Amino acid sequence: MLETRTPPYSVLLVDDEEAWLRSLGMTLSLLAGITNIRRCSDSRLVMDLLAEGEVGLILLDLNMPHLSGEALLGQVLEKHPEIPVIIISGINQVETAVECMKRGAFDFFVKTVEQERLILGVQRAIKMIDLQRENRAIGAKVLDDRLASPETFADIITQDPTMLAIFKYIEAIAASSQPVLITGESGVGKELLAKAIHRLSGRKGKRVSLNVAGLDDNVFSDTLFGHVKGAFTGADLPRRGLIEEAANGTLFLDEIGDLCAASQIKLLRLLQEGEFFALGSDTPKRLTARVVFATHQDLASKHATGTFRKDLYYRICVHHLHVPPLRERKDDIPLLLDHFLDLVSRELGKKKPTVAPELQILLRNHAFPGNVRELKSMVYDAMSVHQSRMLSMDSFKRAMHPRDHRHEPGASQGLFEATEPLPSLHDLPDLVVAEAMRRAKGNQSLAASLIGISQPALSKRLKKNPPTS
Repeated sequence: MLETRTPPYSVLLVDDEEAWLRSLGMTLSLLAGITNIRRCSDSRLVMDLLAEGEVGLILLDLNMPHLSGEALLGQVLEKHPEIPVIIISGINQVETAVECMKRGAFDFFVKTVEQERLILGVQRAIKMIDLQRENRAIGAKVLDDRLASPETFADIITQDPTMLAIFKYIEAIAASSQPVLITGESGVGKELLAKAIHRLSGRKGKRVSLNVAGLDDNVFSDTLFGHVKGAFTGADLPRRGLIEEAANGTLFLDEIGDLCAASQIKLLRLLQEGEFFALGSDTPKRLTARVVFATHQDLASKHATGTFRKDLYYRICVHHLHVPPLRERKDDIPLLLDHFLDLVSRELGKKKPTVAPELQILLRNHAFPGNVRELKSMVYDAMSVHQSRMLSMDSFKRAMHPRDHRHEPGASQGLFEATEPLPSLHDLPDLVVAEAMRRAKGNQSLAASLIGISQPALSKRLKKNPPTS
C-alpha cells in the first residue's frame, strides 16, 4: 500500500546548501509529519517547478548565488501570489525580514536558532492553505447543484433538499484533513455519512470505528493509543491502537458526547499536537488519520454546563454536519419503505409485497423517534410474518401504538371502562368513527382503513353525522 503524502501539495525547500535541505526535510518529516517535500538547491529552477502546479508552500533562503531569495520572492509574488512564502535566513537580518514581510512574505525565521518556531510557522501556513482551499471548494459546491460523485451516497436513500445539501458539503470537505462532527438523533444514518466522507477522501488507509460510550479512561486510552510490552500488569505483548490501525485513513469516533473528562483531555492533546504516545512509551507517534466524530447529544449545551470541554468542542467541529430526523423529511418515507421491502424480501426469500396506500399515510403520520432505524425494524417485523399479496398494516400499528395492543397475562382487554355506562347500539358506529378520526389525526383515508370502510363512505357518514367537539 502506498503511503499517503502529507500535505496533498508539495512543500518546496529552496537553499543552495544541500546539507541544510536534507536536514530541514528530515526535521519537517519527523517533527511535523510533513512528508510531501521537494528540494531545490538552484534558485534559477524554482519558477519552472512552480509552473508544474504541484507546489503549495515555499521555504526560501535569502542568501543564494545566481538569484537571491529577495529577487526570487518578487517573481513568486508576481506570478504565483496564491503560494505562501516563508523566508529563512542564516543571519538575523531584521531590516530584510521587515521588507520581505511588507512585500508579501508569509513569515520570516532565522535558520540556526528558531527550529521550533519554524515548524510551528510551517504548520500554521499549511492550516491556512487548507482552509483557503476548503473555502474555495465549498463555494464552488454551493454554486453547483449537481453532485460530482452521486454513487458515493447510494446507500443513503433520500430526496430531501437538506440531505442533498449535506452531500454537496461532504464532497467539498472530503479531501481536508480537518476534523468533522456529525450530529443528529439516533438512527438518522450518521455512520453512513462517515463512510461517505472516507470514500471521497481518497485516503489509502482504512476506516476504523470506535463507539466510546461507556468506555472508562483506561480502556479508551489503550484502545486508541495502544501499549508497549510491560506497560501495565497483563501487557505481555505490545498492541497497536486504533490510531495506528487507521493510519493515512479515517478514524470514526461515535457517541463522542459520552466521553469522560479525563479522556477528553487526551483527545484534545491528540488534536492539538497531532501526536500521541502508546501507553508505557515515551516515543511520540504522528496522527496521520482524519478524525470524524458523531453524537446524538447537543455538545453546545454540554459545554455550556461544563460536562464537555469547550476547547475540545471547537477542535472537533471545524466542519459540522447536522442530519435532520426522519419526521422532518417525510418525503423520504416512501423511498425508504420501498428500499427496505426490496432488501428484506431478498434476505428472507419472499416475494416483494404490494403496499396499501393507507400504509403510506399511516407512516407519514408517525413521529419516528427511532428515525430510519425504526422504519427498517418495522419492515423486518412485518415481512417476517407476511404471507399474502398485500402487506399487512397490523405489525406497523402495533409498533406505533404498543399500549393499544398490550394485554395483562390471563386477562382480556375490554373495549369500554368498567365504571362507565355502556353506549347504545345506535351510538356505537359514531363512537367508532370518532375514535378512528382521533387516531388518524383527522386524516379520512387513514381513519377509513382503520375501521374497514372506504374513504367516500366515511366522508358521507361524517357529513351526515359530524363529530361533536
